[in-house]
Amino acid sequence: MSARLIKRVLNEQYRPLEVKKEEEEEDNQLQGEESASPESVSRPSVNPFDLLNDDDSEPDQESELKSLNERLRRSDDDEELPSSKYAAVVSTSNLKSKKKKKKKNKNNSLLSKNRDEKELDQIIENLSLDVNPSTEQQVSTKDRAANVKDQCKTVKQQSFSILQVDPKYLNAENELRRIFGSKVVKSFESSNQPSSSRPIRGVRRGHYNLRKTVLVHPADHWPRWDGSLSMEFLETKDGYNYFRYEHTSSYSQAQMSFEAAKAVNDLNGLASILLYHPYHLDTLLTMAEYFKVVGEQQMSADSIAKCLYALECAWHPMFTPMQGNCQLKFSHEINKPMFTALFTHMKNLDRRGCHRSALEVCKLLLSLDSDDPMGAIFCIDYFALRAEGYAWLEKFSEDYKSDNSMWLFPNFSYSLAVCRFYLEKLEQEVSQDACRDAKKASSTDLMKQALMLHPSVIKKLVAKVPLKDRVWTNILKHAFFRSDQIGIPSQDHLINLYVERNYLIWRLPNLQKLLSDAAQLVLETIENDRSEVKDWACVRKEAFSSEKNEYGHLLVSDFSDSVASIPQENLQNFMGAPRMREVGQNENEVVNLPGNGHVLRDVNNRSALAVLFESMLPWVTYGDGEDGAANEHQHDNQ
Repeated sequence: MSARLIKRVLNEQYRPLEVKKEEEEEDNQLQGEESASPESVSRPSVNPFDLLNDDDSEPDQESELKSLNERLRRSDDDEELPSSKYAAVVSTSNLKSKKKKKKKNKNNSLLSKNRDEKELDQIIENLSLDVNPSTEQQVSTKDRAANVKDQCKTVKQQSFSILQVDPKYLNAENELRRIFGSKVVKSFESSNQPSSSRPIRGVRRGHYNLRKTVLVHPADHWPRWDGSLSMEFLETKDGYNYFRYEHTSSYSQAQMSFEAAKAVNDLNGLASILLYHPYHLDTLLTMAEYFKVVGEQQMSADSIAKCLYALECAWHPMFTPMQGNCQLKFSHEINKPMFTALFTHMKNLDRRGCHRSALEVCKLLLSLDSDDPMGAIFCIDYFALRAEGYAWLEKFSEDYKSDNSMWLFPNFSYSLAVCRFYLEKLEQEVSQDACRDAKKASSTDLMKQALMLHPSVIKKLVAKVPLKDRVWTNILKHAFFRSDQIGIPSQDHLINLYVERNYLIWRLPNLQKLLSDAAQLVLETIENDRSEVKDWACVRKEAFSSEKNEYGHLLVSDFSDSVASIPQENLQNFMGAPRMREVGQNENEVVNLPGNGHVLRDVNNRSALAVLFESMLPWVTYGDGEDGAANEHQHDNQ
């Protein structure tokens, strides 16, 4: 008898009793009252997870059916009740039928799904055949417009990239370690630290951590940032994000105190402001100038660093100046301290010999305002040459957007020739047979153009460097190089800026030879063709057409390495009158901010400027009560 026939017979005979017997069987299993027959013991239990397996093979089904037939024959021999003996067979057959139904349903659903997808694809294809050609033209027009926008974005990104700042080069200590080695820098720092015999105070202020900044690294003895500044996002225009600083009410009160002290030149009043508002920008900048003229260069640099620390702590989350895509206009009065502090910090880095760090600060200063109010464009070439960034300087002169061509400025006319001179030397060192790029002029040709355009530079350099060889005497005898003035105010002023900033690089013998050889070639050209002098005169008038000095706001002293000093006796008049000292003390009591790490010591009998000098040192703190009295007694003993 076949398996299919057995299942059909069993289903017809025992279908009415199926549900009832299954319930009785489940009760017997729960109560443990099943018969102990060999068939019941040897019967394998059904795994419910087998219902999830839809991939059963046909040989397994046939083996199960054979086992069921054997059970049926045994049950006939034992003469047991059919209802109890075939209950398991019925349940097992039901499981197999459910599996097959699931398989069929699954296959049917897959077939119907595939059929629907084919119909949908066919509909789409039919619709695509009826597409209007005008829509294709519209799509292509949109694509072209998108491509144009993408190209504009790439051009802006290229202009941004030339002024991108690398934060790792802003740290002057890292550059000093690269130049002199870490051992030399560590020994220098240890020698400048206070001796162990002098107790280091201010430990009680070490419970807070100063914020980490990029422009400067705050010292441990600095007070906590008081949050007196913030930055406002204005707009986005032409790919640039525009920002502006904002003051809090406490900062405005300190600004009023500053204006009152400044009106009568009261340095004690300014010092009193810093005791309660250690991050007031205008006061820090003023005290930095004072420390510089009295010879305290380290304290001046510390004041500028505090100013930059406060400015950076107030940055807006969207303000990313290192990318070169942010504008902080100098026309807003509230933004001016940022430019002054960056320019002074750049000069301080240059005095320390950290020219690469100064170059990065100069790039940042130039990127903040496209109008370049501080004249960063007239010293960026110097820092690039000192940092040996010759390839970058050439790329900058080609990519940076300006009203005039870059090579028309005196500093770039000569600096690009010097840059090309060093690049030619590098090419010769790499390969003796390397051919020079025909598209680029040689260093001698560039130097000739610079001398023809700005001839008065030679006489100023001879006097400033100084150059004492006889060849310079012969060159200066010629009428073309005899004068130290061109007669155009803007050009003469820019030449003065260039000589004051870049005269140091002309002390190298190889550059002096390049300059003298180019000057000799210029004299030969003039003797052969006098019309070339007139042509270059026309170029000068076209490049500097204004009859006024357009760069008069840039002081030559700001581009100088020399520091003007004032004798101490001449500074006594600026220490402030007693009346202003009382005003400063009363205003300090009003605008005192709690929790900034400074508590005013008794300065009635002592100059506020003297207290400020001590507050700038890392081992000095201010306290009240017993701590303040002990500090005062220890200071008197010292």
